Amino acid sequence: MRLIKSAHSVYRTQYHIVWVTRFRRKILNKGVREYLKTKLLEVREYYPDWEYIAVGIDIDHIHLQMVIPPKYAVSMVVETLKKNTSRHMSKKFRFLKEVYWDNEGIWSKGFFVSTVGIDEAIICRYIQSQEKEDTGQTKFEF
Repeated sequence: MRLIKSAHSVYRTQYHIVWVTRFRRKILNKGVREYLKTKLLEVREYYPDWEYIAVGIDIDHIHLQMVIPPKYAVSMVVETLKKNTSRHMSKKFRFLKEVYWDNEGIWSKGFFVSTVGIDEAIICRYIQSQEKEDTGQTKFEF
């Protein structure tokens, strides 16, 4: 497990995110899936600190395992991914205009998210080792 260091924090905020197509339409065929993967990677050009651990795309939904820095809300990340991929996919694949005749996009409104954490034993060892790491630092007297 790799911890990520930024200017003022150290983190490993990892999430499992799932969202589905609107009306659970089975539109994510092989060609659409490959295009979707490239669009997900392109979003990272604008947000290089977002990290994909795993991407799984089924015929009507997508799974992502991601590391998202704590400065971003998970809902904002999901909104950004869904908005960008939907817009580009609708332009690229004309058949989506027939499936989704309105301009509401191809993704459903909601999503599922859960954290992917480290186990309790690792956290206990980390907390216990802090005492050893902190020795030698300035002590304040009150």
